[in-house]
Amino acid sequence: MIEDIKKACQVMNDGGVILYPTDTVWGIGCDATNEDAVRRVYDIKRRSDSKAMLVLVDSPVKVDFYVQDVPSVAWSLIELADRPLTIIYSGARNLAPNLLAEDGSVGIRVTSEIFSRRLCQQFRKAIVSTSANISGQPGAANFSEVSEEIKSAVDYIVGYRQDDMSRPSPSSILKLGQGGTVQIIRK
Repeated sequence: MIEDIKKACQVMNDGGVILYPTDTVWGIGCDATNEDAVRRVYDIKRRSDSKAMLVLVDSPVKVDFYVQDVPSVAWSLIELADRPLTIIYSGARNLAPNLLAEDGSVGIRVTSEIFSRRLCQQFRKAIVSTSANISGQPGAANFSEVSEEIKSAVDYIVGYRQDDMSRPSPSSILKLGQGGTVQIIRK
């Protein structure tokens, strides 16, 4: 795992794209602050950049760096979540502009899964996390479901958990609005 993390960080620091296990499904990732790398992920997925992608961070503290004004309810939601939770925040900052939704929002998930958390800690920046599939096709719950097209398009494939055949679920998604309103996007 340590070598995978070192190599993945090196690839992302050089503007590359990785294929890696997350706290949910297998994901395509890159440096969330690098506009060119983010564009490559959209190209790999054959996805319009008007569809925002989420990012992973390793600690709730990092959310403050990427969001101008974190609603206070967010801290309770993060603390109480008993499964992976992506929260969509308004007022994203310090991220590649092409990563954000048209309204300037971004989805952020604080990961507690061992590999993705350590990867985020070592990389020290938010990491794009989008399902490892061509847009419109089913996501890859485990490595065996990742298409050859995706595998051949990335710069590095993490070895860790390639033999794990479990079928994790995607994260819940909530959108926080003005005045602390909470909208459920996906349960």
